[in-house]
Formats: sequence, C-alpha cells, structure tokens
Amino acid sequence: MGEIIQVENLGFCEFGEGGVLAIRGDTKIGGRIPVNPSGGLESKGHPLGATGLAQVYELVGQLRGEAGARQVENASLAIAENGGGLYGIEEAVCSITILSK
Repeated sequence: MGEIIQVENLGFCEFGEGGVLAIRGDTKIGGRIPVNPSGGLESKGHPLGATGLAQVYELVGQLRGEAGARQVENASLAIAENGGGLYGIEEAVCSITILSK
C-alpha cells in the first residue's frame, strides 16, 4: 500500500491511479518507473531509522550499476522518500532525497 500512496503523492500518476500503475507493471523492474526493486521497507523488517539509510544504499548501488538481479537498466536518477509519525491522515515529517549520476 505504501508504494501506491507514494507514487500518487510524488506525482507519478493521478490520485487513485497508483494501484493501476502497479497492476500495469509500470513500477516493476523494466517498467516505466521502477519502484522498490529491493522489495521496499517492509521487506527489510522496517527497522526505524535504518530503512532510510537502506533506501539510499540501494539507490547508490542502482546508480553505480551494482544492484545485480535488481538492477534497473540505465538508472541515472533515483528518489528516496521516507516519512514518519502521524499528523492528520499522513506523515508528520517527510524527507525526499534525489540522487543522480
């Protein structure tokens, strides 16, 4: 669900279309906009603090071409979004990191 919410929040699709984006395969490795090629935060057990660092580590590996079977072909731009806490219905704090070659 996190992937669906964040692709919408980051403007990669219209609100309400994140699920369609995933079902179409646009967010898979080889898709139009690969998301979470390492499996995302939950696949790492979501240890607080460490997940943000794990995102950046994964993205640096992608940009260096060192991600092995998870490698996104010709990766040249990467975005890490990490938020926490609750305020209203969404995160109280959000950090977006953009990396490029």
